[in-house]
Amino acid sequence: MATMTSLIGLINKIQRACTVLGDHGGEGLSLWEALPSVAVVGGQSSGKSSVLESVVGRDFLPRGSGIVTRRPLVLQLHKTEDGQQEYAEFLHAPRKRFTDFVGSEPIQLECETGIASVRKEISDETDRITGKTKQISNIPIHLSIYSPNVVNLTLIDLPGLTKVAVEGQSETIVQDIENMVRSYVEKPNCIILAISPANQDIATSDAIKLAREVDASGERTFGVLTKLDLMDKGTNAVEVLEGRQYRLQHPWVGIVNRSQADINKNVDMIVARKKEQEYFETSPEYGHLAHKMGSEYLAKLLSQHLEIVIRQKIPSIIALINKTIDELNAELDRIGRPIAVDSGAQLYTILEVCRAFDKVFREHLDGGRPGGDRINGVFDHQLPAALKKLPFDRHLTLNNVQRVVTEADGYQPHLIAPEQGYRRLIEGSIGYFKGPAEASVDAVHFILKELVRKSISETEELKRFPTLQSDIAAAATEALERFRDESRKTVLRLVDMEANYLTVEFFRKINEPEKVPTRSGEKDKEKEKEKEKRKDNFSDNFSDNHLRKIGSNVSAYIQMVLETLRNSIPKAVVYCQVREARRSLLNYFYVQIGKKEAVSTGTCVGRIESLLWKIQHKLTWLVSFAKRQQLSAILDEDPALMERRAQIAKRLELYKQARDDIDSVAWK
Repeated sequence: MATMTSLIGLINKIQRACTVLGDHGGEGLSLWEALPSVAVVGGQSSGKSSVLESVVGRDFLPRGSGIVTRRPLVLQLHKTEDGQQEYAEFLHAPRKRFTDFVGSEPIQLECETGIASVRKEISDETDRITGKTKQISNIPIHLSIYSPNVVNLTLIDLPGLTKVAVEGQSETIVQDIENMVRSYVEKPNCIILAISPANQDIATSDAIKLAREVDASGERTFGVLTKLDLMDKGTNAVEVLEGRQYRLQHPWVGIVNRSQADINKNVDMIVARKKEQEYFETSPEYGHLAHKMGSEYLAKLLSQHLEIVIRQKIPSIIALINKTIDELNAELDRIGRPIAVDSGAQLYTILEVCRAFDKVFREHLDGGRPGGDRINGVFDHQLPAALKKLPFDRHLTLNNVQRVVTEADGYQPHLIAPEQGYRRLIEGSIGYFKGPAEASVDAVHFILKELVRKSISETEELKRFPTLQSDIAAAATEALERFRDESRKTVLRLVDMEANYLTVEFFRKINEPEKVPTRSGEKDKEKEKEKEKRKDNFSDNFSDNHLRKIGSNVSAYIQMVLETLRNSIPKAVVYCQVREARRSLLNYFYVQIGKKEAVSTGTCVGRIESLLWKIQHKLTWLVSFAKRQQLSAILDEDPALMERRAQIAKRLELYKQARDDIDSVAWK
């Protein structure tokens, strides 16, 4: 089972990749919008920034009057081990590491660092897009903070909601901010963190008002009350915190931020957390709620809930990724795939590197390197366990047996044995075998993909050529998918064959009467008993005993089929997938190289393919071919088309990498 760290880290990684490619939501369906996130919503001066800094345990956000947050800030928190140095990184400045979190002089590493410069970097990066104005932009800033004092969590800080445009702001700024915030929180995958000050009537809360509009049931909303210590004397917010004044599906959390005096004195945030907890524990109004109040509790609560939501959303994310990959591949096919340009020496090197990769991959399969034994584990453990769990007992209950037999008889009941009923019961039972059969195919497919990844990373010759790594990975994945599809067809045929032609000899044997030696005087009595038995069966075709016998016979037959398939399914999978992967994983890749060269010269593709498929000749032929041909002519392409292809390829790589990352985390 994937851990909280790996799940939230997975979403963080995909979000950063989306931002690099310009996918940050807001228009149409995108991968960004399919990812679960926590959006922080609140009015200006609601204490939103202070809540975020309390969760992080550091001062880092710009402060001031009016609209300070003018671009979404994607804040990714990564918990590190105790004793490790805290630092911050921006996605737009990957070579800079900010390490001074105590407000001292900046440390000189590769660049100027320090938490004070984190605040300045946020302001500068905001101005880079919006200018020195008070305008807003929906292009997010990504900030990652690594610290032992945080939990694994991702928060999106959004501009504070406002009611009036001030001098220097656009007349539409109020609606512009609301539209931006709404574009985030109206998505079904968004968790809303609604910040409201306790010293104002909750009925007037901008955050709660907006949350109610997009999440009427309150299933996605977490309410946070700030400034509890600033309420008028004699008043409290117990009714709100206990959910009696405004009920949400999740508990309200109270927060006591640092006072302005504490901020001016640079009171340490960890000390402030302790003071906050002491406030709740010693408060006569909130003491009974102290265990679920405070910024530390809020961070843990959100982190745990985000993990749950991510687990629930992974299937829909995978579905979107697969759909988009198909669309991008179709677009690449339409505008044309890129054509390789290689000299003879490069062709020689490519084939030598491919041969080295193929050797490592075979060693994994044959036992020279670890990994191939997992395939045997599928057949020895996973398949038998899946077969054992099949619900034959539910299919062969007396009621279901009677129903199936009756429906099979039609308007005229059977006379002796309900053959059609038997066949339908058997066919229905055999259908259950398709699930474990396909699961075995998919499990072996996943193992082979993992072995390809391992083989690529372990092939020394490939490390110099990252592009060739990608090409081999794509070609191997495509080949494995073809092998998987053929294997799936084969195992399903095995199941269908069992359903379409039954072993008659089995039923002949179970219907033969037992030959018991009897005395001559007892033969007549045995004959009479047999007549009575046949008479009873004919007159009461649907007695419990009769139906129970039918179910027992079918169950025995299915057990025989089970033993057959338990042996034949592994053979089919190994033949169609493992054997083919071992002998021809990159054959299609070699053919594609030949096709690309043939396009550049107009020579006969058929001759190339026939030579390439003969492995003993392909190396010699490719080298001699490269000596004769000039490949530079194929570079004459429309720059706009090449740019479009490059953009599609980048998006395709993003989605494929996201799919692989999800696969690797889901199987942990």
